[in-house]
Amino acid sequence: MKEQTSMEKFKSSQWFGIVLMAALVIAVWAVFKILRPSTFGTPDRMVTYLRDAIIYAVGGCGFYFIVVMGLFDFSVGSIIVLSCVMSATLSEHLGYAGLILAPIICGALLEFINGMLYIKLRIPSMIVTTGMALIYEALAVFATGSVEKIIGPNLRAFGQYPLNLIVAVAAFLLCGFILKYTRVGTYATAIGSNEAVAKNMGINVDKYKVIGFTLFGLFLGVEALLTISYGTSMTAKTGMVSMARNFQPLMGTFFGLAFRKYGHPVVAVVVGEYIVSMIFAGFVALGAPTTINNIVTGIVLLVIVALTTKRVKGAVVK
Repeated sequence: MKEQTSMEKFKSSQWFGIVLMAALVIAVWAVFKILRPSTFGTPDRMVTYLRDAIIYAVGGCGFYFIVVMGLFDFSVGSIIVLSCVMSATLSEHLGYAGLILAPIICGALLEFINGMLYIKLRIPSMIVTTGMALIYEALAVFATGSVEKIIGPNLRAFGQYPLNLIVAVAAFLLCGFILKYTRVGTYATAIGSNEAVAKNMGINVDKYKVIGFTLFGLFLGVEALLTISYGTSMTAKTGMVSMARNFQPLMGTFFGLAFRKYGHPVVAVVVGEYIVSMIFAGFVALGAPTTINNIVTGIVLLVIVALTTKRVKGAVVK
């Protein structure tokens, strides 16, 4: 057997993944800093980019639990909207207890329903969750009467540093722990790699898919908490308007899939969201219209999917 060279060993090591992620961050920052030195990339703006990125990164970490199994969810945006609405509503009566618990419980419950419907109906997860997205949007509109829900000025601590960062880091650590030290993380990867083999190994595939969806909902609830705390309001609408919220967390997830071979999926999710946040901010600094975000989102998503599906069997959507 041919012995690996030092460079080959380095390229397959965890350190190479860290260096590569750092290089991507520096490269994106440098490009826009050169183009707009006065309006992009200053220290205070970098902190702002991070504040935006960690919100989506929390959802991206949750998304990882199902995407690694080859599943997908089109109801993400509607669940975030409904969870935000519930958070704002219950905070009026229960204060911070309602603000925190409502979105987490709501997110976990709705994704549990998604998971159960998926395994019971035996139809693709994309179809199940698209149908549920319509229902969740309607429920959010019904709950609010199409009236904007606003949280009180005394309940916005989780929208700013340091509490938003503390909550996000806690979510990242929890995700990393589950993926590395529990059966859920091990079995999710096994199911995504080869579901038939996983079944032959005695893994209850349906059970762990439902667990994956439920964990996803837990993290979506935390994302909703950070979203409503930062934005301070939420308006529910029908017509699949919420679907625009589906894709930015997903981009971080695909970064995690791309870098998981280096042992850093959670770190990659966060770094990926930070890169995307910088790209969005960079185009704004260049004076591009805000609609350019949709173009950038589409292009970045296609590129990341193309790269990750070549490397990760579990990225095939079921």
